[in-house]
Amino acid sequence: MASIACTPPAPTPGDAAGLRERARGALLGLAVGDALGAPAENLRPSEIRARWGRITGYVSEQPYGTDDTEYAIFSGLLLARHGSALTPEHVEAAWHEWIADRAEGPFRGAGFSERGTLENLRRGLAAPISAQHRHAWSDGLAMRAAPFGVFAAGRPAEAARLVAIDGSVSHEGEGIYGGQAVAAGVAAAMTGAAVAVVIAAALAVIPDDSWTARSLRRAVSVAHRGERAVRSAVVIGGYPWTDLAPEAVALAFGAYAAADGDFREAVLTAVNMGRDADTTAAVAGALSGATQGLSAIPPHWSSAIGPARGRCLPSITGHHVLDVAELLVTAAEGGAGEAGAGAVGAAGTGPVEAGAAGAGTAGKREVIPADAGAGAAGKRELIPADTGAGAAGKRELIPADTAGTLTAVLPGSAAEGEQVAVESVVQPSPQPTELPPPAPPTTQPTESGGGWAGDRGSRGRSPLVEDGGAGQPDGRRSPLVGAGSAGQPDSEGRP
Repeated sequence: MASIACTPPAPTPGDAAGLRERARGALLGLAVGDALGAPAENLRPSEIRARWGRITGYVSEQPYGTDDTEYAIFSGLLLARHGSALTPEHVEAAWHEWIADRAEGPFRGAGFSERGTLENLRRGLAAPISAQHRHAWSDGLAMRAAPFGVFAAGRPAEAARLVAIDGSVSHEGEGIYGGQAVAAGVAAAMTGAAVAVVIAAALAVIPDDSWTARSLRRAVSVAHRGERAVRSAVVIGGYPWTDLAPEAVALAFGAYAAADGDFREAVLTAVNMGRDADTTAAVAGALSGATQGLSAIPPHWSSAIGPARGRCLPSITGHHVLDVAELLVTAAEGGAGEAGAGAVGAAGTGPVEAGAAGAGTAGKREVIPADAGAGAAGKRELIPADTGAGAAGKRELIPADTAGTLTAVLPGSAAEGEQVAVESVVQPSPQPTELPPPAPPTTQPTESGGGWAGDRGSRGRSPLVEDGGAGQPDGRRSPLVGAGSAGQPDSEGRP
């Protein structure tokens, strides 16, 4: 049965303040989740407990975002520039201009999917051929998908369309589906939709029989039983790379569902499940941040998030997620097009104009005031006010299927009268029969290559060496070799 949801409500006309509150919540939530999850990346829950007990906040003295935040900023700036007119050619040109043709940061573009894309682009391959590498199914698109949901608030199908265009340069198949699920979920959450509707909106834009959809349904169907059940339902035991899009996206939605949309509980649930914890917590943070808005993020968490450091993408240095949120909301309100290049140039370039031109005029208007807060640093950027294809007011309907309509996805998550026709969301699918994708060739980056896909943004190490901490190899056995054989659970019964 196809994944069908009742249509998320359109953003209330004139509720610009509410939309900005959710946009800021989504992108700051992403950055906070990324920073919270980074130390737990690639760890099992038992290792997390042994080191910190249950993580309830930042465990590093200087928390900061990884490539998840920087790539989300990158895609957000690109989207603010082109809006619904975004094309694969725009994305490919941006990868060249801002990443491939520049000096690399200390982590050389981050994970395997990014490395494979950059190598293909530098060899002269264009999209979609540039996405034909061994990690095209990674969660690298999902981690940067939230801005598309922010831009297309209330329009999940449009968010899914745009993120697929962005991903065409770097991902294929399940990698694209993971990004589409996240973008559509955030688009629904931006309207204040119930958790059940957000989940169903994510399922509605991806193939019902895809690995991502099956994993997502398994995760949310057991979410009421807690994080251990979610993890057991979707984690590919014995597989060393933790950046599988079907797994990471399902863990994130499972955490979001288990918390019933509560920001703090959603991100901490994702963090304490380990695996690709920075990405899963970033996605859970974006979903719950869009659902509850900026005010739901604890101030002592949000205050730690500053402008991007450019550790993975030097060209993004100095940009703040809150500024990107403002650009995206303004672009959605007034349209965005080629002339919006000022929105993505270096911070502070171009004249500062207190333009009063409204949407549909040829003038420009100010979108980041000089006192915009952290990250703005007194700088203002301009974006054209002419109306583009992505003008606010449009939304796609998710068709309603009356057969098998159910009234809830999770206990207590759907408000009375809301219906979600997603049969398998509440009826768990059988355990997966898919085999994990083949391991990357030995030419992929290892300790000398600046990181791997499951270790984006941390100090590089071989993916075959189990991690004893965030980015520090401890010389123990490979996770491919367990007490039994590959895929066997550990002594605590978890993969």
